[in-house]
Amino acid sequence: MKEARRKQLGEMLVEYGLVEPEKLEEALEIQSKTGEKLGKVLKDMGAVSKQELIEILGIQLGIPQVNLQRYLIDPTAVKTIPESLARRLKAVPVKKEEGHLVVAMSNPLDIFAIDDIRLTSGLNVKPVLADEDDILAVINQYYTMKESIEQVLDELAAFGENNVEVAVENELEASERAPVVKLVNSIIQQGIRTGASDIHIEPGEDIVKIRYRIDGVLHETMKYPKHLHSPVVARIKIISHLDITIKRLPQDGRKKFEFDHTNVDLRISTLPTVHGEKVAIRILDRDKYFMKLENLGFSPENLAEYRKIINYPYGMILVSGPTGSGKTTTLYSTLHELDITGKNIVTIEDPVEYMLEGINQVQVQPKIGLTFAEGIRSILRQDPNIIMVGEIRDTETADIAIRAALTGHLVLSTIHTNDSASAVTRLIEMGVEPFLIASSVIGVVAQRLVRKICPECKIEYDADDKELLSLGIGGPQKLNKGKGCSFCNNTGYRGRVAIYEVLKILKDHRRLIINKASADKIKELSIKNGMKTLKENGVGLVLRGVTTVEEILKATTVEI
Repeated sequence: MKEARRKQLGEMLVEYGLVEPEKLEEALEIQSKTGEKLGKVLKDMGAVSKQELIEILGIQLGIPQVNLQRYLIDPTAVKTIPESLARRLKAVPVKKEEGHLVVAMSNPLDIFAIDDIRLTSGLNVKPVLADEDDILAVINQYYTMKESIEQVLDELAAFGENNVEVAVENELEASERAPVVKLVNSIIQQGIRTGASDIHIEPGEDIVKIRYRIDGVLHETMKYPKHLHSPVVARIKIISHLDITIKRLPQDGRKKFEFDHTNVDLRISTLPTVHGEKVAIRILDRDKYFMKLENLGFSPENLAEYRKIINYPYGMILVSGPTGSGKTTTLYSTLHELDITGKNIVTIEDPVEYMLEGINQVQVQPKIGLTFAEGIRSILRQDPNIIMVGEIRDTETADIAIRAALTGHLVLSTIHTNDSASAVTRLIEMGVEPFLIASSVIGVVAQRLVRKICPECKIEYDADDKELLSLGIGGPQKLNKGKGCSFCNNTGYRGRVAIYEVLKILKDHRRLIINKASADKIKELSIKNGMKTLKENGVGLVLRGVTTVEEILKATTVEI
């Protein structure tokens, strides 16, 4: 019976085109000599990837499969069984769901293991399939986190809360094995593992919550006692070179962090609150900041238009949108695409998110007088070809940036407005002369981020009249949504994509700008000239099955 199941696995791998018949025969021969599982043999041979094997096993067994490297694990679920049992059974609880305990197992058909977990936890078990190595990695990480908390509690009892910062500073600089180090590392590692963009450590009156921002939404993942907060914050300050003695003022720092053979940059901010210092850690993934323009979410028409604009020899290009809408990613990806050979490119940012090879970057430092405006003045004396200004915040910065664009430089910057047309009127409101704006601005891009439908649980359905009306399309129409699964933590979404609105400034636009026309007039002219609005581009993503009606309406409320 056991052998028949292995043969069936091999047949399925061949049937799905994942393994050549010759490779399967070779693997079966090795298996007959070693007695190892067929899947492991094929994986060791490099004939099939870990994820491909798990997917086929899930189909074969009729059991859901999860990728633990991208799964948001509930630490309280992990604690429902002891580490010794988890290691022996090669199984780890990952979530509590409607009175059931979701358990990742390398062999989800092992009824004896399921019974052991049910009796120990007191909960009914819902098994899911996961890779054995990933299960062991989760066990190593999460039980270490629990052990760290317990050890820190013991330390606090020994040192007393008043002396804990001194004890932490002395110990943490000397030993990476210290329990607080393990705890902080585990918090950061989980954020990286789950693809979070930010980690929030938020003190309350009695407890401290840790929340991760994943695909733009905050998820609470764990809590720890309030008296642990001081050593945790102290450790974070030490690794980011902040002053451990300053608690009443905000501080900002940086740290390079290595996890799972990947280097990420952490941007760390502390903020004093009534219950203690809140810590926000931005996880900066270089791969996300240096995406190719065609992978950002531009429609083919918008991408062609945008590429024409960024290849102008001079002028100003603005990227608009609210905080967290991906403006910096768009600018970095734009700089990454521009041919820097033979060009002097200088940026002034607050903060400098990433170090760009071959590009000169300046960090704003208002305390010593290095503002955006002063920085641009100095940059202009450095013979630049292209200047990137992190953000236009005031009249002085806007005026100097525009004059730089008028004197033969390509200037890229961001501005906070709801759509592309409003960016122009915002500059006028700042006090910039309309004729200067009309002569310098060559294009404006507005953008938003929307969540993508999870590919693992994507289903098709018939759109109702209300949805069709809100999108401005006729019916009948089939749309897509995610029903929720373990891969997306039952949200129905996984990952995000940008929607864009590209406004190219033409001669008729310049007339309107000089006459101080309203944003509505500028937008009306742009649509007449073929511009698709944010909502229209979003509708395109809905019709292509990339995102949902709810996401587009939420992101483009100003359009409705």
